[in-house]
Amino acid sequence: MGGMSSGLGAVRGREGIPWDRGERPCSTGVVWNPPGSGIPRCRRDARALRLLRFRGAAGGGPRLGLEEAPGGDLVDLSAAEPELPRSMREFLEIGPRGLALAQRALESGQHRVPRATVQLLAPVGDPEKVICVGLNYHDHCQEQGVKVPKEPLIFSKFPSAITGPFDDIVHPQDTSELDWEVELAAVIGKRGRHIEEAAALDHVLGFTVANDVSARDWQMRRNGRQWLLGKTFDTFCPLGPAIVTKEAVADVHNLWIRCSVNGQRMQDSSTRHLIFGVPALVAWVSRFVTLVPGDILLTGTPAGVGVFRKPPVFLQRGDEVQCEIEELGTICNRVV
Repeated sequence: MGGMSSGLGAVRGREGIPWDRGERPCSTGVVWNPPGSGIPRCRRDARALRLLRFRGAAGGGPRLGLEEAPGGDLVDLSAAEPELPRSMREFLEIGPRGLALAQRALESGQHRVPRATVQLLAPVGDPEKVICVGLNYHDHCQEQGVKVPKEPLIFSKFPSAITGPFDDIVHPQDTSELDWEVELAAVIGKRGRHIEEAAALDHVLGFTVANDVSARDWQMRRNGRQWLLGKTFDTFCPLGPAIVTKEAVADVHNLWIRCSVNGQRMQDSSTRHLIFGVPALVAWVSRFVTLVPGDILLTGTPAGVGVFRKPPVFLQRGDEVQCEIEELGTICNRVV
């Protein structure tokens, strides 16, 4: 990947394996040219899933589900496999067996739920850790006139900051500088410590869209300039709409990533501008902490945040923030 720091590079392509035999990526796995046909067809990778949580029309507790297709109707995994836990973190702890049951439910043709009848929740609501990375896009460093970091800059949010992909962002009374940050989030699927970069993607289940909402006054000037409080107010981590497993993503380091406020495009970049790619970040963080299934790793934001505009622009109550990443989906949150 262009611009990677030496020794902390990313694996390009799905698991670093080039496409061959006429194959190329598609949203469900692979586009395949059958010999002699000349007609491209989409062949589902058995590991390609879009996992989510939702609440049904009748209310009740959270349920596990899957998207049939990007933005499509759902499969009620909790109805198809009642013995599975309702917590995504606990589901991921089951490992490959749980994913196989999800694939079986997807292929069964049963337990379909119209998308319009449900409330989508954050795909992981109870992670052990929400790990974040600062200054991880070349264009974001350029917009604020700082040098590219030689090592990943790690901070965190409390899990209580997580909110749903279409839930409200609560504007705290304690800040007048509320800002947006669209981010690619990686979801850990396999426990590990001291993970080698070459094996790092084996520990990643998939990816989702996040908004690292930030109170810039608390981040940059107050609390001794420690970032935590400015990043972790309640509702400061909208997440979703689904965890797209890595097998369904053609190249996580070559996806467009965008954020709009009230319909005006504010951020428009590509994950190819990441300084440290996902494998490098997983390897780096695992030097310090044990990564466990359900952990969320926000990988940084590109240029276009409000605080570095001239003059600065901040979110107000009534604003609508839409974050979207190619192949992963869109989240949209109103500020209240």
